[in-house]
Amino acid sequence: MNKTILLTGIGFAFLAVILGAFGSHGLRELVNAQSMSAYKTAVEYQMYHALLLIILGGTDFLEEGGKKAVFYFMTFGILLFSFSLYTLAIANALDWDLGVFGIITPIGGSLLIIGWFLLAIRVFRRLA
Repeated sequence: MNKTILLTGIGFAFLAVILGAFGSHGLRELVNAQSMSAYKTAVEYQMYHALLLIILGGTDFLEEGGKKAVFYFMTFGILLFSFSLYTLAIANALDWDLGVFGIITPIGGSLLIIGWFLLAIRVFRRLA
């Protein structure tokens, strides 16, 4: 078990619930449908990857070095992907032009993809 990975996953899941509630109850009336859809995507992806981190941190199936690599890609992927979308949606509600944050989102998505790829490689090697 890796406490850092486990606690990070729990923290991200906790924040996903809070941010999802904020989006549903506080943001919905302030943004357009496109921004609301992007915000919901951010919450969903954050929760999916938080759950992965919880599982990853709570298992001894993979070696620690392999876990850490996946952890870093997933953590930075969540931060760049989901939090850039949150920022863009809230900026839209405040009528701020932060379109430059849009370039950050695909970088975060790429980090998530790389994290999944690394996880697949680690699991495949473990099972082989």
